[in-house]
Amino acid sequence: MPCVRTVLGLLAACGAIAFLGYCIYFDRSRRGDPAFKRRLREKRRAQQRKAEGRGAQLWDPAKNEKLQEFFLQEVRMGELCLSRATSATTANPGFTALLSGEDRMGVEHLSNALLVCGQPQELLKVFKHTLPPKVFEMLLHKIPLICQQFEADMNEQEYLEDDRD
Repeated sequence: MPCVRTVLGLLAACGAIAFLGYCIYFDRSRRGDPAFKRRLREKRRAQQRKAEGRGAQLWDPAKNEKLQEFFLQEVRMGELCLSRATSATTANPGFTALLSGEDRMGVEHLSNALLVCGQPQELLKVFKHTLPPKVFEMLLHKIPLICQQFEADMNEQEYLEDDRD
């Protein structure tokens, strides 16, 4: 019986070595092919152009007027909601439920503006000096959630774009 095991083991080892040798041979011939190298370079250039175009389209506010309009609209809406919350508090301090709802809406709009801003650190500094401490703290807690949502949306958009190809 040990003889059969030995023969089967040797056959398996020879088969594995032959398969590995074929893989190495195929890879060398593929990499040595000039057409393969050309196709690989073209594919990398196309991916690079696509990435540059997508990055410029999303994050260059000087070139994208819609993004600027969205940013300004979100800042205005955030300021409006926060001013409503402040006026409701001064008129009747007992309405804390209204205050928290208006504050949440204001923070939501300001976090959206922060997300599309070209210089988010500078905008955060401005918010720190202009917003009440409670609202600024709410904004800081909201930022990671907004970033996660944005990443999920971008991944879904890339998936849909890749699906068209």
